[in-house]
Amino acid sequence: MLITLYDIVVVFFGFVLDTFFREIKSRGSHKIPEEGPLIFVAAPHANQFVDPLILMRNSKRPISFLIAEKSMKRKYVGTIARSLHAIPVIRPQDLGVPGKGKIYLSDRKNEPFLISGIGTKFTEQLKVGGQISLPNDRGSSEITDIISDTKLKIKKEFKDLKALEMLTQPEGTTYKCLPHIDQSKVYQAVFEVLNAGGCVGIFPEGGSHDRTEILPLKAGVTIMALGAMAANPKLNVKIVPCGLNYFHAHQFRSRAVVEFGSPILIPRELVEKYRKGDQNKRDACSDLLGIIYNGLKSVTVNTPDYETLMVIQAARRLYRPEHHKLELPEVMELNRRFVGGYMNFKDDLRVQQMNKEVMTYNQQLKYYGLKDHQVQKTAYGGFRALFLLLHRIFLLILWSILGFPGMILGFPIMAIARVISAKKAKEAVKSSSVKVKGRDVLATWKLLVALGVTPIFYGIYTLIILIIAYNNNWRFILNFGILSPIVVLIMLSVITYGTLRLADTGLDIYRSLRPLFLSLLPWSKSSIQNLRQSREKLAFDLTELINELGPKIYPDFDAARIVQESKKASRSPSPSRPPSRPSSSSSLRLLSLTDLMDDKLFNWEKADDSDYDDVFFFLDKHDGGKITGRSRSNSSSKRLSSGKDGASSSTSLTRVNSFNSINSNMEAFTKLPKTNTISSFNIPEVRITDDDGYQGDKENSIQTKKNV
Repeated sequence: MLITLYDIVVVFFGFVLDTFFREIKSRGSHKIPEEGPLIFVAAPHANQFVDPLILMRNSKRPISFLIAEKSMKRKYVGTIARSLHAIPVIRPQDLGVPGKGKIYLSDRKNEPFLISGIGTKFTEQLKVGGQISLPNDRGSSEITDIISDTKLKIKKEFKDLKALEMLTQPEGTTYKCLPHIDQSKVYQAVFEVLNAGGCVGIFPEGGSHDRTEILPLKAGVTIMALGAMAANPKLNVKIVPCGLNYFHAHQFRSRAVVEFGSPILIPRELVEKYRKGDQNKRDACSDLLGIIYNGLKSVTVNTPDYETLMVIQAARRLYRPEHHKLELPEVMELNRRFVGGYMNFKDDLRVQQMNKEVMTYNQQLKYYGLKDHQVQKTAYGGFRALFLLLHRIFLLILWSILGFPGMILGFPIMAIARVISAKKAKEAVKSSSVKVKGRDVLATWKLLVALGVTPIFYGIYTLIILIIAYNNNWRFILNFGILSPIVVLIMLSVITYGTLRLADTGLDIYRSLRPLFLSLLPWSKSSIQNLRQSREKLAFDLTELINELGPKIYPDFDAARIVQESKKASRSPSPSRPPSRPSSSSSLRLLSLTDLMDDKLFNWEKADDSDYDDVFFFLDKHDGGKITGRSRSNSSSKRLSSGKDGASSSTSLTRVNSFNSINSNMEAFTKLPKTNTISSFNIPEVRITDDDGYQGDKENSIQTKKNV
């Protein structure tokens, strides 16, 4: 088997990704056809340059991604992109120049397509077919007619509120002149890859973002697929939807799931409609874009706002059997099913009431500084809790001492990466109308900076160690002679890797300390007990609601259960009830030394599925008490219907019909159902105007979501 430069680069960045992320799970990769032309469409584009790297790492076939030509011109990024067979795209916004004077809407109501200028030179700077763009990417529109230096007409009126505010100011607003770009070369490059039986990757949203929903899809991907098949009747292009689901992706040692959906077969009738051109071509693209949107929905989690996400995640946690730890793909499937319940029953009064109760419960958890899975653990107190607390503090101190050298080595690198990435995030927010906090660029810049400064610092560390070795005649290093620098680098790498592993375990231990502290505090006993009781009632109400509403969404609710009865059910605690606490007279007698040493009591050695919460692109948009970004009016009343605390859902929403029977019918999660939750979503109408060519990473305003 021939090893190419592409393979080497992918393996290298696979190692880099494994260093940054604690866990990357792949699901559905067996669905990727082993041969034939493919177009990978991925969403949400929540992590800039990291997204394509993760897809290439987990795909069985090489992928040529489309990338902005502006990025290709960057020294290091361009070199890497070329080695990965990236296809450059010229974007109009990258060639934009500041327009002279200012523009405004002279008659917004009667003539919304007429743009007037103050001191402008439209005839010199603009051409029909070009575009004018507002500041901060608040929208752009194609020019259909240039009347004079101060008058022109546009094809699409500006509807964004911020854009209208700018254009209705007495003094007008600044603007940019964007040229018309002929993207025929881009399409031709894509057609060549597809005709050769290769794979093309594209993010149909355009630029990366940190919103809670998939942004409007661009028509470029449909033109590529239909255009290739129209030009070559023998070609059978398939489209593979890819869902990128991150959990705190901007944070070091976070988690991610990449999910590949079933390949989409392009109907031949759409190809025939595309060949006819004009309106038939637009209709064909519109139909295919709707199919793609549907496919992306099946492999991603989308909620209308951050608060709804919190309720969904809480419901997932409350509904699952506590004795079973969910894997990342299971968590994603459960979240999707609960979103499906929300979309169907969000107007149900019982659901709205449960949403309020769940939000109250989440606030209680925040007040006590606990995760949901830790609530039941606070029931353990006395000598056992004290022993575990001391044991874990000892381990935490030991791990800290062992990892201290690696922490010293990595601290300057992490500090520099954090400062630079935060600066880049602020710049990204200023230049975009769709970004909320710019977290979609954080991981990318942390990796880029780390890749740049790590060799420098480790080279300095190696030089320092070699100087010390020569001064102190350290034979164990000097005996290697000319290989001494390489030996030192290997030693430093081993220390760094060991520190990462210790940090993962140490963080889990640290998180398990708080419930132990609370269980030992006499004055917190009653309030913590009330919290446990609240959770028990919440889990009961949630189960009852799901058992009632679940069959209305899934006809096979009782027949095709995703959870099966566990043989250990009779010995397992109820998923909503804390285990009975041993009496004080018998607790020591029944407790062996093995039990005292059992750290599985708090599961610190494995992250609970609570750590899978707050999927990266569902960001907290609260800043100083205000919700930033798009208006979220009445969002607090729109919580999840099928789950109360927004927590995890069971993949099939099937639980025992009686809460009291859970003790004898404990369910253990097995395989996920094949039922497609996307049936619960109403796919909006897709409208496509004239073929403006592929717009690359152009970021549309959120207000244009009606396009999808």
